[in-house]
Amino acid sequence: MNTFFRNAERFFLRNRDRGIKNLMLYIAIGNALVYLLMLIDPSNTVWSALIFDRTSILHGQVWRLVSFVLVPAVSGGAFGVFVTFLLLFFYYRIGGMMENTIGVCKFNCFYFTGVALLDLVGMIFDVSFTGDALSLSLFAAFATLYPDVRILLMYVLPVKAKYLAWVYLGLTALEVVLFRSLYPVVPLLNYLLFFWSDLPNLLPDKKFTVRKKQKPNPNWAKNYRVVHQQSERPYRHKCTVCGRTDVTDPQLEFRYCSQCNGYYCYCMDHINNHAHIR
Repeated sequence: MNTFFRNAERFFLRNRDRGIKNLMLYIAIGNALVYLLMLIDPSNTVWSALIFDRTSILHGQVWRLVSFVLVPAVSGGAFGVFVTFLLLFFYYRIGGMMENTIGVCKFNCFYFTGVALLDLVGMIFDVSFTGDALSLSLFAAFATLYPDVRILLMYVLPVKAKYLAWVYLGLTALEVVLFRSLYPVVPLLNYLLFFWSDLPNLLPDKKFTVRKKQKPNPNWAKNYRVVHQQSERPYRHKCTVCGRTDVTDPQLEFRYCSQCNGYYCYCMDHINNHAHIR
């Protein structure tokens, strides 16, 4: 299993910029347009044409397998309009931040894997849903990547993202216990599939965060270290872990870690396999 995840991370690194760029921008715009059409059309014709419905899908309306992500939560009134567009802007921003951190390819795979899991559950158990579940999963992933980012709750109370994520996880567990429904867990499966190794970031006490206790060991990957005359030539990129450079290994890709406290460069073999420098 570790080999599978390691190979997957290498695939995401090699294809970092491939996929639909600014995916959350398109989804937010689609949600906004559908919401406006729903306000104009009280018969909810658009809503009924896009929502996930197993019977309609089996009769050929296969677009519903994806179109449900464009259906926002129905909320009327001036305050409802304000909250809806505020949430759409919020998810657009955190989606863009995640895309810049983990890459276009991995973010696309994360989002559409969640869509596929919901489709699978919907077809098996004949349940209807909108894209709200995916949005909550998206926020949990954001909080894992940026646990200490402060979010102004109701524009007044600053709360760290990781604490809001724990509230979401707690409400999900409560819903499962009270209503005996496993449906809320489905988006979390996608979240755990992609961010299981980063869960320690959500721990409330930093001293338990393994990554923050570790310090980089320059000899950890000494077998990869290449020492020859070329290494003394000027270089642009040098891996902090193994010491390889763009001069000694011209075909090697290098990345800079956004979670390290400083400007630290890593090769493709160590960008996701190193202790973050705090």
